[in-house]
Amino acid sequence: MYFQALFSAMHTVFWITFALLFYLYAGYPLFLWMLARWFGRPVRKGTTGQKCSVVISAYNEARTLPGKLRTLLSGRNGDCVEEVLIGSDGSDDGTEQAVERVGDDRIRVVRFDRRRGKPSVLNDLVPQCRADVVVLTDARQELSDRALVSLLANFSDEQVGVVSGELIFRRSDNGSSTAEGMDAYWRYEKFIRRAEGRFRSVPGATGALYAIRRDLFTPMHPEILLDDVAVPMQAILKGHRCVFEEAAIVYDVPSQTGKAEGIRKRRTIAGNIQLAACYPAFLNPWRNPIWFEFVSHKMLRLVSPFLLMVLLAANGGIVGRQYSVSSVQCSVFHSPSLLLNTEHCLLNTAYWISLVAQALFYLLAAIGLRPGLRSILTAVPAMFLRLNIITMLAWADALLRRYRVDWRRIPGEGNPC
Repeated sequence: MYFQALFSAMHTVFWITFALLFYLYAGYPLFLWMLARWFGRPVRKGTTGQKCSVVISAYNEARTLPGKLRTLLSGRNGDCVEEVLIGSDGSDDGTEQAVERVGDDRIRVVRFDRRRGKPSVLNDLVPQCRADVVVLTDARQELSDRALVSLLANFSDEQVGVVSGELIFRRSDNGSSTAEGMDAYWRYEKFIRRAEGRFRSVPGATGALYAIRRDLFTPMHPEILLDDVAVPMQAILKGHRCVFEEAAIVYDVPSQTGKAEGIRKRRTIAGNIQLAACYPAFLNPWRNPIWFEFVSHKMLRLVSPFLLMVLLAANGGIVGRQYSVSSVQCSVFHSPSLLLNTEHCLLNTAYWISLVAQALFYLLAAIGLRPGLRSILTAVPAMFLRLNIITMLAWADALLRRYRVDWRRIPGEGNPC
């Protein structure tokens, strides 16, 4: 009786975890796409000639900032910029001097002697901005020539409080399997963000480029890791929308190694866990107008690795039980009802197919984790497996507070983390 109850429970657990995983990775994106298609709220864009303040938090960016500023302040983007505030967060490589050599009166450097991290810099600088719209960007990534124009056009709609740019990864001839998988993942992520923005709001922005109405900016917790989620979500709680602007393009190069991408993503996932602790209102359906999107997009992914392990364990237990007990073999002679036996056989076959499919997927993922490979067939499973392993490590980081709010460069990469 005990083993029969356990076997029955495994069936229930299998289908619950399968349903949750299907919803998380396929059901939710498709449902949002349908909602956006049928009930979408188009943004009323306009050309008002509005100008913006640009804020950049920088630590030891003497090499990258001058080039970023020259492209930012020239051409169509430059016409939109009223001022640029650079927060030098404890830099000791001559960042301030390098910025001053750019020679543009719109640039103002604010030096902070002690390194505190990006949230504290933004908390200090955004209230000092003169323009009604503040653009937040990083020191490294390159903007397209109409990025700022495209961002600002959305603020003609009074309901829009935050506008996220679109991050595009430049492909290289020597791109690794990690880069291939990351590119595929980011295209999937952008599909979801487009649907969310068209329906109601995106629960977060692209950290490399987003804009906010200055009076909607709320100071963040000084140790928050994800300003690009905390800032937009607080504006959303005030009744405004965060939309996704595909024409506001910012270019970057994906991490070429699994180690570099793992460090960056691990910090990001730990930041999502941290958000739930620092901003409980985000999890309150009566306070958060996009609670459905926030929980489905940001929170459910945090339990994905645990669901995957439970699914595999339940699936293996069911198949093992089927194999060892002769009473569940597929034969018309074992059941008085041909219909019941057929349904039973189909169900048993589904369990076998599921287990084989999982084994094949993880095999491809393991092959994709090997260095030097470049195949989309193995890159996507490898990225999926890597992300779920990283999520488990991020849980430990968040619970044990093993993270730093200030940025550190990833060895061998240009990316800060």
